[in-house]
Amino acid sequence: MASSPRTGRSSAAILALIVGAILIVGVVIAAVAGLNLGTTGQGILQSLFPPIAVTDRGEQIRNLYDIVFGLAAVVFFLVEGLIIWTVVRYRRRPGDDTLPVQTHGNAIAEIVWTVIPSIIVAFLFIVSWQTLNTVEAISPNPEVKIRAVAGQFQWTFDYLPADFDPARKPPAKPLYTQFVATGDGGGMAIPAGETIQLYLESPDVIHAFYVPQFLFKRDVVPGRINTFEFTVNASDAGQTFRGQCAELCGAGHRLMLFEVHAMAPADFDAWLKEKVAGAQASGPPAGSGPPPASGPPASGQPAGSGPPAGSAPPPASGQPGAAGPTLALAAQNIAFDQASLSAPANVPFKIEFDNRDPGTPHNVAIHQGSPTGPEIFKGEIFPGPAKRTYDIPALQPGTYGFVCSVHANMTGTLTVN
Repeated sequence: MASSPRTGRSSAAILALIVGAILIVGVVIAAVAGLNLGTTGQGILQSLFPPIAVTDRGEQIRNLYDIVFGLAAVVFFLVEGLIIWTVVRYRRRPGDDTLPVQTHGNAIAEIVWTVIPSIIVAFLFIVSWQTLNTVEAISPNPEVKIRAVAGQFQWTFDYLPADFDPARKPPAKPLYTQFVATGDGGGMAIPAGETIQLYLESPDVIHAFYVPQFLFKRDVVPGRINTFEFTVNASDAGQTFRGQCAELCGAGHRLMLFEVHAMAPADFDAWLKEKVAGAQASGPPAGSGPPPASGPPASGQPAGSGPPAGSAPPPASGQPGAAGPTLALAAQNIAFDQASLSAPANVPFKIEFDNRDPGTPHNVAIHQGSPTGPEIFKGEIFPGPAKRTYDIPALQPGTYGFVCSVHANMTGTLTVN
């Protein structure tokens, strides 16, 4: 039996009161919790969009996103509005015991909902194609060429000469290799406002180069060189952008982080000149392994910033004839083979370090007290498989930490007594 109009109006009023009460309670709870509704709402709105692009290609991608989002929003509100209008307009009212007039087939409606989506799809195809061509464009003479090598589980960055051609065999050696991907003195430095051509290589499995503020991700595929270009806005000089491998590549995937440091062109030129001079002064490492064409070694720190490390012979510390024992230490699968070492106090000694991880850079650094304490010795960073012998200066009695400067999870304890 149909309900009376008065009963229907009463139910609607009760429902409206319940909804209003819920909204009021929500606002009160947010106010008590100190939640700024304006800021929160703005944050939710911003989460619907990608980060602000800092590269020329990123701006093109962001523009395409805005177009697609705008069209999607129009379609969403149009469809939802029609649904709500239909529900309200044709809702069942008291006394409606029969179906309304049914319409079967409408040529105009069918033409409209076929033609309009076709036009939208064609438009999106055209603007997407134009954006893709812009993003994929490669210039013949970029200002800087860098090779990013992604290996389990570390990034290295080779700074290449201007005439570098990936198709030429053998490939040209890099001017400088940055083995440290994050932290103080690490990361990929680039000049803001200049064109960077990046070559992506992998010696093992598939990785991916991804910087959120570039609005761009490109896979790093073994046996293939993927190339792309970008230019960081000149106004973003001095900024640091976080990057990561965005392809699950193994147990150490979480370690594959890197930083991109945007510098003023003059500062970048001075930085690279200093690094190249330091690499040439130290000479090529003996017995260094992959990645291919890794070139001169680099410790990832400015020249003279700490006790130099090297290989034997001669001793890297420049102290021939250093007395004391030789301690054996190896790195394999992103871990040291020993968690503790012992050495005599007040006597120089050596650490014979064996890096068994192909293509992955490691070293041994000694810190006061613990692996996070002040650094008192930093050995040369080099990729495996290779060996180095570090000359360690005499240490006072006490407990020290040793750590890989590239992989902070590789730590151990050195006891000096």
